[in-house]
Amino acid sequence: MRSYEIVYIIRPDLDEERRKQKVEWMKQLVENNGGQVQNVDEWGMRVMAYEIDDFREGYYVLMNFTLPPDKVNAVEERLRMDDELLRYQIVRLDGG
Repeated sequence: MRSYEIVYIIRPDLDEERRKQKVEWMKQLVENNGGQVQNVDEWGMRVMAYEIDDFREGYYVLMNFTLPPDKVNAVEERLRMDDELLRYQIVRLDGG
């Protein structure tokens, strides 16, 4: 298992209940792929540096987790298909 960090931006036009569901869905995505979530930090609504899909702001979330290295591509593939996420970035935290 390796340690990772993801920052993702949820569309600002989703209501609060749907945003909460999306954060829970992200946790389940990691856990269903054999990972474990350590921390979720919801930064909230922020103005973005540039417009994405006609939106000037988005709901930012940071999540730290561990995941088997061979499962990262499966998680990223699922994230690419999600139209409620404007952007995401996964970074490996531990060396090697």
